[in-house]
Amino acid sequence: MSAAPTKPTVSEREAREVAEAARQQEWRKPSFAKELFLGRFRLDLIHPHPMPTDEAAQRGEEFLAKLRDFIESKVDGALIERESRIPDEVINGLKELGALGMKIDTKYGGLGLTQVYYNKALTLAGSASPAIGVLLSAHQSIGVPQPLKLFGTPEQKELFLPRCARTDISAFLLTEPDVGSDPARLATTAVPDGDDYILDGVKLWTTNGVVADLLVVMARVPKSEGHKGGITAFVVETNSPGITVENRNAFMGLRGIENGVTRFHQVRVPAANRIGPEGAGLKIALTTLNTGRLSLPASCVAAGKWCLKIAREWSAAREQWGKPIAHHEAVGSKISFIAATTFALEAVTDLASQMADEDRNDIRIEGALAKLYASEMAWTIADELVQIRGGRGFETAESLRARGERGVPAEQVLRDLRINRIFEGSTEIMHLLIAREAVDAHLSVAGDLIDPGKSLQDKAKAGANAGVFYAKWLPKLVAGQGQLPYTYGEFKRGVDLSPHLRYVERTSRKLARSTFYGMSRWQGRMETKQGFLGRVVDIGAELFAMSATCVRAEHLRARGEHGREAYQLADAFCRQSRLRIEELFGRLWSNTDDLDRKVVKGVMSGTYEWLESGIVDPSDDGGVWIADATPGPSARENVHRPIR
Repeated sequence: MSAAPTKPTVSEREAREVAEAARQQEWRKPSFAKELFLGRFRLDLIHPHPMPTDEAAQRGEEFLAKLRDFIESKVDGALIERESRIPDEVINGLKELGALGMKIDTKYGGLGLTQVYYNKALTLAGSASPAIGVLLSAHQSIGVPQPLKLFGTPEQKELFLPRCARTDISAFLLTEPDVGSDPARLATTAVPDGDDYILDGVKLWTTNGVVADLLVVMARVPKSEGHKGGITAFVVETNSPGITVENRNAFMGLRGIENGVTRFHQVRVPAANRIGPEGAGLKIALTTLNTGRLSLPASCVAAGKWCLKIAREWSAAREQWGKPIAHHEAVGSKISFIAATTFALEAVTDLASQMADEDRNDIRIEGALAKLYASEMAWTIADELVQIRGGRGFETAESLRARGERGVPAEQVLRDLRINRIFEGSTEIMHLLIAREAVDAHLSVAGDLIDPGKSLQDKAKAGANAGVFYAKWLPKLVAGQGQLPYTYGEFKRGVDLSPHLRYVERTSRKLARSTFYGMSRWQGRMETKQGFLGRVVDIGAELFAMSATCVRAEHLRARGEHGREAYQLADAFCRQSRLRIEELFGRLWSNTDDLDRKVVKGVMSGTYEWLESGIVDPSDDGGVWIADATPGPSARENVHRPIR
């Protein structure tokens, strides 16, 4: 029998240690973004733009054609939004098409698509209904197929991947009612019992969980004789006795997704279903997300392309003061931003995806930057479209249609995109995750020097190592190729993009110097300076996007695909990006971070509670902030709905 799980009490230091242990410690392959944060602009790592093989491209294009035909003939996005559900016949049609197995190897019955074409398929499907994009990506990007591909045994792959390729929907279960981005406090347990584990606990926000046949579940194995213990990953059959889907959650957007609350009570899971060794669960999750996060930028690209189309068509039709609104500068600047940024989002997504396919570079930072940047910029794009549409942007498509106008779901896109800034790592968590990787080289040589828990001997040794590292590194940040007027001349094709690449080179060195100054100033307190670190990461994201955009423009020119127009869009984006970068640099050292902390202290102590007077609170009176997740049998109806 299993012991009742107890909620772990974890200190801040212990939580950091758990997160640090789950990181990939080594850098066995080069990383463009890592070098960028260190002040080294390695254009050779991304230019010429990597390309899929002819065979991979043919296979991908053939599937995209079939998917487009299916989407155009069988999918009604308005119906999914209205009924908050993807019809079973649509899901079954996707299964028959092989869409569940896009990333699964052909030897297991999948389509064997590359990351590039998988993302193109998600972009296409997500443009018809974001809920379909989420269904497919949650199943393949973080569900059973991806962790098994990376860490599964041959027997596990033979058993589960053919099912995932054609019939079985999967989901990934990590989050709990009181555990989000701090997995050290994970309360769900898997207690060894002979050749099995007994699973107990509650999981929240289980995307696909309501309809899933297979689950990847993260649970804590207690340390005992013969068991290392720690957070561990398991493949779990959803029809196992003791599993109850207690609620189908509803959200402001993505109304068709099957997201729920799942309870495990005395669920028996064979040890053969464990993925990797005990204690490797978080490392498996983070490694899976290195490429898994790329599905979110794909959905953002879909939104950007649609917003551009609607902005163009509406701004030509709508007239104000004697001319189309597109010809008014206030609206035109928004259209320019939407067009240039959509080009950049596709450039970032395709480059990171192709780098993942090549497997020549370590893309853990690039994938995270793509997710962070795309989710933030796509939200801004959608917000600008709503502003361009005015009152019609705020009105629902159904209401527009009812009164005889074109049903344009601008407000829906805004709602649907909002979650991208939260799930698979909120913007704030992504800032910290990327910042940790960006300063890894510094911590490798000087970490002990700023760690209050280290001995004087360890600090002395770290000081010596740091002295050697910085003596070699800092002089290289003084001058570089970005100061020579004719470098990157191959990017001058009518429109001249070479100044933008020289700017990236110079600015990467400036960013590296700024990071060093911050570490010198705050030392061990650097990790608490989340405002500073967030701006450092945002600057790096802009530099990565500028680099990807210029490389894509030259790539399209060389292939004879809208090269002149691509150069124009890249130039516009880079000029807009440079303005944002300069503002971020100014805010590195001139900001309200210290004052903000004082205000927060006052808010939390009740000092400003008087400011809340004069309103009524429409939220439930007496409801708890976090639902009880005490282990035990479920008292609720099982709303699990397998689709066959």
